Amino acid sequence: MINYPSSKLPDVGTSIFTVMSAMANEHQAINLSQGFPDFNCPEPLMELVTRYMHEGFNQYAPMAGMPQLREKISLKTQKIYGYLPDANTEVTVTSGATEALFAAITAVVKPGDEVVVLEPCYDSYAPAIRLSGGSPIYVPLALPGFYVDWDLVRKRISSRTRLIIINTPHNPTGAVMTKEDMQKLASLTDGTDILVLSDEVYEHMVFDGQQHTSAGQIPSLRERSMVVSSFGKTYHTTGWKIGYAIAPAPLTAELRRMHQFITFSSPTPLQLAIAAFMDEEDHYRTLPAFYQQKRDYFNEQLKDSRFEMIPSAGTYFQLAKYDRLSDAYDVDFARHLVQEAGVAAIPVSAFYHDKTDHKYLRFCFAKSEETLKAAAEKLVKL
Repeated sequence: MINYPSSKLPDVGTSIFTVMSAMANEHQAINLSQGFPDFNCPEPLMELVTRYMHEGFNQYAPMAGMPQLREKISLKTQKIYGYLPDANTEVTVTSGATEALFAAITAVVKPGDEVVVLEPCYDSYAPAIRLSGGSPIYVPLALPGFYVDWDLVRKRISSRTRLIIINTPHNPTGAVMTKEDMQKLASLTDGTDILVLSDEVYEHMVFDGQQHTSAGQIPSLRERSMVVSSFGKTYHTTGWKIGYAIAPAPLTAELRRMHQFITFSSPTPLQLAIAAFMDEEDHYRTLPAFYQQKRDYFNEQLKDSRFEMIPSAGTYFQLAKYDRLSDAYDVDFARHLVQEAGVAAIPVSAFYHDKTDHKYLRFCFAKSEETLKAAAEKLVKL
């Protein structure tokens, strides 16, 4: 009998996103759990993919990404955030933002290092830290509002702190970090060798007149930061898995050492199509209004429900507090919701390492009005 090796991640099971989507399929429920649109990407973008396929661009892309796409990323960064990363040495195209996050963490975290993680948080951070031999140091976001308590962050920093991971706009809560937050982070790390990983995949989904502040906009943060974003989120193409990372040249070199042995490169025609479509600036500039309308529509449909809806400040996720409906553990309530109401959501405890339950569910509103209305009609009846 084979003596199989013990698991490197013995406490990690199938992700909650997969579990809830599978339950939604099983019970034919409306799926507002996993974060993907139920509408298509722009038709011209799809036509560009087909064009590049027919023109023969179907072989490996360069490891760092197609030069045309890296150049467009650089120019867009300058236009929006006021600095121009070097397309050759500071921009890397990855197979989705999750790969960029994994490559960034494994590039800089070594055994014995500590990484400050603000939670609730995206579930890929901690496994990547642990696989690198590091230790996640969890700092809870403060309620209400899920804002960063920088004094608490300061207390959790030690001589072993290698990295701080931030996420804005924030998944799952929809909270948005301000320029003042970024300046506090800059002050906190000034004079240290602490690096920053800034997950900014929802950068174009910020509402109510607020502006997204990137870590790259603060010069003292820029020199220590790896900024990650996602074309999947921006162009409604989550299944294409095209993301990117911007970082100073020394950090980019290390990130690419990891990237080349994870996916090496991402599909060539998709990269070229996105590069060409990036000239259509109206698409990403109108995303805040596009998604704010969906947020407002969904919340309006639920105004007579017993859920407490505090409008999301960013992302395409909306938290709903259900304590007026039930005192059940949020995972149990989410399962009940699928089975009895026919709507799938994500329990927010899944984003905490210790499964902290504040009685919140996360709904994705990147859906058609028909889908949102149908879901709301079911939820209002509870």
